[in-house]
Amino acid sequence: MGEGRRETWATEEFGPSHAGAVGVLLADGTVPDPVYFDSASGSGGEAVSQWSVYDGHWPHTPRAAALRAVCSCGWAGPEHRLDWEAMGEQDLDDGGEDEADACLQDWDGHTEQVEATTVPLPETVTTLLERLEEEIDKLTKTSPIAGVRAARRLEVTAERVGYWAARGTTSDLDTAQAAAHLGLDEDAARKLMARFGRWSPYG
Repeated sequence: MGEGRRETWATEEFGPSHAGAVGVLLADGTVPDPVYFDSASGSGGEAVSQWSVYDGHWPHTPRAAALRAVCSCGWAGPEHRLDWEAMGEQDLDDGGEDEADACLQDWDGHTEQVEATTVPLPETVTTLLERLEEEIDKLTKTSPIAGVRAARRLEVTAERVGYWAARGTTSDLDTAQAAAHLGLDEDAARKLMARFGRWSPYG
């Protein structure tokens, strides 16, 4: 069975390549299937993997024994056991809130580790980018249309410098190497290179 709908986290830079979520483990250490909920209209239903539905209150919803952070890259964090006795009559959404928050912190640590493995940028470049963002934000407060023009100029610049950067990267690195340096999965890296280099990602 596939993955059901659930709340996910992502950073702006890594996006779906490192989408995080709260994962569920049952008492036997297995990951439960998504829970299927029929719609009230009878016109179909929805598969859900949101951690808070695994409360064991219904025959088709098993009870979670532990929560852990998971990532679309395959990484999984440490287990955070659920104390059902201490939760009493609370819903899992409330009783397991601390464990779910711990999962988010674990995933934050994972993305920091991913960022540490990416190709480093000179401090002068990161400082200039931060300063440019601040200046455009200030400009937008006084003249939104000027902010749009500044953002458009930034977009044009990114397309121009990105073209040569992408062309140079493909001559130096294969897709797997580029993906590792960028903190992306190979599909995302391939599409990014194609967008900047102006070629088809399917060619």
